[in-house]
Amino acid sequence: MKTLYLSDLDGTLLRNDQKISAESCRIINSLVKKGMHFSYATARSLNTASKAAAGLDTNFPLIIYNGSFVVDNVSRQRILSRVFSRPQAENILAMLDKLEISPIIYTLLNGEEKFFFDPKRLSAPALDFVRTRKDDPRSTPLPDCGLPQGDIFYFTCIQAAPDRLKTAYDLLKNDFNCLFQQDIYSTDHWLEIQPKNVSKADAALSVKELLGCDKMIAFGDSINDLALFEAADECYAVANADERLKAAANGIIGSNENDSVAHWLLKNAV
Repeated sequence: MKTLYLSDLDGTLLRNDQKISAESCRIINSLVKKGMHFSYATARSLNTASKAAAGLDTNFPLIIYNGSFVVDNVSRQRILSRVFSRPQAENILAMLDKLEISPIIYTLLNGEEKFFFDPKRLSAPALDFVRTRKDDPRSTPLPDCGLPQGDIFYFTCIQAAPDRLKTAYDLLKNDFNCLFQQDIYSTDHWLEIQPKNVSKADAALSVKELLGCDKMIAFGDSINDLALFEAADECYAVANADERLKAAANGIIGSNENDSVAHWLLKNAV
């Protein structure tokens, strides 16, 4: 039986310094060389995921932006892409504007990933996020930008207080795939909005089929991994995971600080 082993990154495969350890790289790389099918599914872009997972040698497709894209980790080409229609994106932006929420808007513009934002209107936490990516070629400040050109695939809204984001979540969640949660690295609250059919789970099933795997085993820590757990044949939560994810898991392994995914794979992967 051919098995796909699929891990979340932040809080699961990565340690709290947002990096993969040399120990995890050593174990997983050795297992991949022996034939293990391993990949990851993350909310990160390919650029930031590759930096965080530097040293990990996997030539299997990667799931980024919570399932918006599946990319070939060798050619870096997008295998699968899902974006909003223009009217959908316009309606989302109008709703956010009414609530005085200024989003970071991710697009494909001439085949390149960009994120647009209005520096005058962003919240302080969102500005902090943007500043951490000041040298990122995707970063595009555009005052009074409205809806940017290109194929829009992701809205990210960051606020210190949850109230307005919760209101937006309640208004949008039935028509779109919305994730509302507190950031694991800070006290800030995030609302992420994607097309209805976009999720780690949907992308993972596509990768499973693409690789001809019969079974999928998933690892995660956050509520955004819940759909992935439901789609997997087996699923394991790290010890530091959200309690709701632990309740859905087949088992609880050690924490992300202890290379627990890699050690589980070393003991159990076939």
